[in-house]
Amino acid sequence: MVRVGCHVSIAGSIDQAVGRAVERGCDTFQIFSRNPRGWKAKDLDAGAVAAFRERVSASGIDPVFDHMPYLPNLASSNDEIHGKSVAALAAELRRCELLAIPYLITHLGHHGGAGTESGHGRVVSAINRALVEAEGGTMLLLENTAGEKNSVGTTVEELRLIMDGIEATERIGVCFDTCHAFAAGYDLRTRDGIEAVLGAFDEQIGLDRLKVVHLNDSRGDLGSRLDRHEHIGLGFIGEEGFRLLLRRPAIRALPLICETPVDGRRGDAGNIAKVRELAG
Repeated sequence: MVRVGCHVSIAGSIDQAVGRAVERGCDTFQIFSRNPRGWKAKDLDAGAVAAFRERVSASGIDPVFDHMPYLPNLASSNDEIHGKSVAALAAELRRCELLAIPYLITHLGHHGGAGTESGHGRVVSAINRALVEAEGGTMLLLENTAGEKNSVGTTVEELRLIMDGIEATERIGVCFDTCHAFAAGYDLRTRDGIEAVLGAFDEQIGLDRLKVVHLNDSRGDLGSRLDRHEHIGLGFIGEEGFRLLLRRPAIRALPLICETPVDGRRGDAGNIAKVRELAG
């Protein structure tokens, strides 16, 4: 048995996300708690918060994940953007506390040409500040990137370096995105490739720090540095890669979130069903 779900919309009211997750057959799900394309966020309505918590509890779906919006850039060398990003991260952690969401997933951002070392320092500074400003039990999960130009947090070693600088270690974990890892050059199509990446992860970070997998196929080939998600089994990782990955106990035990397309070929429920089929 695997716990698999997808990203669902909060359109209308945040509590409506739970019904959408149930409709799609989710055992776990992910949301944006607010409009992901703006800096400003409306305060959460107390009634909607209570309804969300009640509906999650009644559904038996567990755990729920929140994802940071798109604009914040924790690695930015621009002081204004960096400051706004810290504030957005702290605000999102506080929203998770209100909603009783145990995990917040964040991209680490782009250094904009200032260099990887600068980017790492800015990310560490941003996370340390945000965790002080937003007390509570929500764990922040750092997501690996596809290796696009100037991006931060592409390799297992980079994630380790960033994690080493974070003071509240008990509030930090990792979200492993399969499309991003494959695009960054980690071959997830073979048993040897999967063993290598999980071995490196265990050695550098510890598999116990891995809390969720973003299970996405890739429209780009191995090492393409292209962040383009594809339906499970229909991209360059392919069905056999996911079959091998889903037979690994370290992966199988984790919540699996699909962030796959919705189009004429397949929707969310279809990708969830495909994951269950490949997991056996």
